[in-house]
Amino acid sequence: MDETSAGSPAWGQAVVIGGGYAGLLAARTLADHFAEVLVLERDVMDRETGAHPSAPQGYHAHAMLAKGAEVLEELFPGLRAELEALGAPVFDYGERISFLLPTGYATRTTTGVRVQCFTRDELERRIRGRVLDLPPVRLLGGVRVQGLGRAADGRIGSVRYRTAAGEELEADADLVVDASGRTTAIDEWLTGARLPVSARNTVKAKITYTTMVFDRTTEPQEYDLAYQMSFAPSVRRGGAMLAVENGRWVCSLFGFEQHPPTDPDGFLEYARTLDNPRLAEHIARRSSHDELHRYTNPGSTWRLHHRNPGWPEGLIAIGDALCVFNPVYGQGLTVPAIETDMLGSLLRRRRAAGTGLAGLSRDYLRRAAAIIKVPWSLSTTSDLMWSESDRPLAARFAHWFNQQVFALARYDADVWTRFVRVANMTAPSSLLMHPSVLTKIARRAVSGR
Repeated sequence: MDETSAGSPAWGQAVVIGGGYAGLLAARTLADHFAEVLVLERDVMDRETGAHPSAPQGYHAHAMLAKGAEVLEELFPGLRAELEALGAPVFDYGERISFLLPTGYATRTTTGVRVQCFTRDELERRIRGRVLDLPPVRLLGGVRVQGLGRAADGRIGSVRYRTAAGEELEADADLVVDASGRTTAIDEWLTGARLPVSARNTVKAKITYTTMVFDRTTEPQEYDLAYQMSFAPSVRRGGAMLAVENGRWVCSLFGFEQHPPTDPDGFLEYARTLDNPRLAEHIARRSSHDELHRYTNPGSTWRLHHRNPGWPEGLIAIGDALCVFNPVYGQGLTVPAIETDMLGSLLRRRRAAGTGLAGLSRDYLRRAAAIIKVPWSLSTTSDLMWSESDRPLAARFAHWFNQQVFALARYDADVWTRFVRVANMTAPSSLLMHPSVLTKIARRAVSGR
């Protein structure tokens, strides 16, 4: 228990729907403030389970942005060193990286932004073990949530679920967290509780990615991450290759309305069509590889719970259950970490002040919307440019502005560092609107170069 809440009694029981990455982070934070934290998970899992078995994207390359890594280290002290001991490298984002922008390679420079590469599988395994060691946390696997129960005052006060044996049970809850991912049944649960369904923002960008995990050679490497950015409308193919734990590479090739092959030979040939040759070079050198996996993400979806006038108290959402990002931009692990950090701050303040949980849901959802707004804007303004007809003026300007930043980033270390900090969510987007950057963009526009 932290000092700010010392002396304040813990609340009764919190129920987390979903035992994947976001659910684990939520359970970790709630364990500081509730006597019991019940995690309801549809898959059978234990402390050795890695990536969520029902999450198809779990097989693919994941980027933990610097801000997300900071939060994880606060929640799980020593996690970075634990992963590094397994061979998951830690490096400066501007040094050991081969980053091909649509305008050319980004300059190599020290940015001060430290990142780490690892597989989603190992990350979840390490986090899950730590969370399940917490005394308040109890995991029930192989169960299906059937609906939400309302208390006399209208708040959500329980969760109904069915066990693998077919038994119907109900768990009382002072707070319910929907962490059930992109396939959440929240609309059905709200309708069943006679509550209005939230509106959604959806931006379609059908990106398909195929991933191979293979062995790293023992020879020294110049970089730990090689990347080619896809960029509407002309750069339809891209890829990311990350050095991860246990001496392996994880390489995801992706394409807009294209399908990177799932056979090894076809996968290599697709990589050879990229303008960054480093991915194909290492794929060709492999001596072994795991099974290839493919997943198609239809786009980004933000459930606007904060605008739902009938949203009940006692219920919040986190991670993909709240907002699904296009995975190409690497925001899906970091945003729920920041949401969890914010939730922890709200709970600490309320316990310290003795104000209880009344009003928490709306407060949390408003603040979560503010967290989501920037990464949502960064990713969807680019995705909107894939459309030949629906290109809003704001998206066109943002797209043009990004092109100018990318052009400068080929040789300007300051501009590239600013972009890296914004992309890693360690600085506000206004950092790229600094007068020094705007002056350089204006000069470039006037000169035509």
